[in-house]
Parts: sequence; structure tokens; C-alpha cells
Amino acid sequence: MKKNLKIAISAVLMLAPLTAPSHSQEAPEAFYKGKTLTITVGIETGTGFDLYGRALARHMGRYIPGNPNILVSNMPGASGLIAFNWLANVAPKDGTSFGIVSFSAPFEPVFGNPQARFDATKFNWLGNMDSGATVCAVRPDSGVTNWKDVMTREVSVGAAGRAGPISQAPRALVAVGGAKLKIIEGYVGTAGVKLAIERNEVQGICGISMSTMRTQYAELLSSGRVKMILQLGPAPDPSLTGVPHIFEFARNDNERSLYSVIFGPQGLGRSFAAPPDVPAARVAALRAAFAATMKDPQFLEDAKKTRLDLSPQTGEQVQAFVSKLYATPPDIVAQAKKILGR
Repeated sequence: MKKNLKIAISAVLMLAPLTAPSHSQEAPEAFYKGKTLTITVGIETGTGFDLYGRALARHMGRYIPGNPNILVSNMPGASGLIAFNWLANVAPKDGTSFGIVSFSAPFEPVFGNPQARFDATKFNWLGNMDSGATVCAVRPDSGVTNWKDVMTREVSVGAAGRAGPISQAPRALVAVGGAKLKIIEGYVGTAGVKLAIERNEVQGICGISMSTMRTQYAELLSSGRVKMILQLGPAPDPSLTGVPHIFEFARNDNERSLYSVIFGPQGLGRSFAAPPDVPAARVAALRAAFAATMKDPQFLEDAKKTRLDLSPQTGEQVQAFVSKLYATPPDIVAQAKKILGR
């Protein structure tokens, strides 16, 4: 009798995992109710990425099943690598954590950076708030009035860590196009470079997003103390009338390919990603909530007040964009690595 009972209990225990719902199968509404989600911003407080993260946090919770609270946590360092490594390897993979980092950080593995311990194609991309252009801007008293002037006249530009876009962009422009840019690294993000421009420690910046120009640099731009002279990114932005795109200065197909792999990641813009291995139903819920937030009247009014540019993309679109850049031919990547000093 006891032997038969033991056999029966063993059979029930073996079947239990097949019949009982697992934690990962819990419906999103039941899971998220009463929860607090965290958006990790891999850039300093007050920067463009931070402003976008906080704007999303104020509104997205209304569209997530269960209406959880959303907090923002800044984790700056190494131009976003610290935060992206944390999201990939430490953050909970249950759908309560996602983040935004500089658009260059997710592609560091493509360039063989050993500090980048992740594969961005494995992340669950939720969407992009703004995929707008990036630019080079200078003080008019630098003696530079257009990009052609930079081919003959040295201009100092402020930069951050070597993995960041405002450091990578000027290095590429020097190496590929022969621009006479004197790169001064070590500033704390675009906010630090802004102060340096105001103090005339440097004369400009390259690789800064238009959304940051229109928010953080708005007063400098409107007062004419900085002028945009070149746009970068994967394609020209038609709204930047009179500002030439870097492709106009490519002298051959190889240079164009190099500009594409170096500046292409800027198309990632203000994208948000959840860690790998988040349950599919929660990824779907977060993507749907993100897309709904981008159309929400309260959010749109908030974005207008804080002067945030919006050109949203879905999570699926961002996922495909990341995969395409990860598939860049090895010979082009090898040339880009050499140019960027990798």
C-alpha cells in the first residue's frame, strides 16, 4: 500500500510542472498589477536620453496591463556600456526592467569591444521615440561657416568617452573625410560639452542628436551662438534645410559604406530595450504600451512642453534595424574599427 502511494505521489510531482501554470506564464495584467517598473537611463541626468526616459515613465504605465508604477534610474558610465551590460547580465528578466542608452553602445560588440558583454540582437526592443538626425555644430566665432571650411581650418570639438557618439563621430570625420577637427575628450556627456562651448574651451560638437540640440542646446541654437554645419545618421533629414549630409562628401562607394556603418547606429535614436529572455507575453504587452503611449494626447502635450522631437518606431522595426547593422560585412567593420582606433 505504502509503495503504491509513493508511486502515485511521484507521478503527481512529475506531472505538476506540465499542468500547473508557471510564473512566466502568468497573464501580464495579473503580473504587473501592484508592481513598480524601472527604466534605466545609461546617460547622465538632464541629457536628452534622460528627458526622453522620464517623459515615457510619466505616461506609459497607463497602457501596461495592471497599470504599474514606473521609476527612472540613471546609471551613467562608458557612454552607456555600463547600463547595457547591467541590463543584459544583472537586471531582472521578468519584464519589470528596461532601459535606454546612447545609440552607439548597443553596437559595440560589432566592433569587437571586449567591455561589451552582450548581443543587442538578443534584447527585446520595445520601440524608438525619435530616430532623427545627428549633427555637427560650431560657434560662429570659430571662423567656420560651413563644412567645407573644416577641411582647411582646425576646429576644436568636445567629446566624452571613446565609445560615445560625440567621440566616434569626429574621429570618423577626421579619418575618412580628412576633417581638421581637434578632439578634446573627457567631458561628461553633451551637457559637459555645452558648458565647454559656453566657456569657449571648445568650439563645437559632432554627433549630437537634433532632439538634444532643440532641448539642452536650445538657447545656444536660438541665440545663434552655435550653428549646425553638417548632418550625420543613416539618411538625410529633410527638415534640416540647408544643412548638408555627410553622404554628399563621400568620394567613393567605400567611403559611403564606412559612413553607413559608423553613423548608421545613430538611426537607433531614443530606443528602449528590455533584457533578453523576458517572457514573450510581457514583451508584447510592453511593446503595445509603448506604441499606445506615442499616440496618447497627454504624452504628446508633455513632449511638446519639454520640446522633445518625436518620430516613433515600433519595437519590431527597431529589432530589424539592429539585426541589419549586426550583419554588416566583416571587411567594412574591419576598416571602421581601424578608423575608430578599436
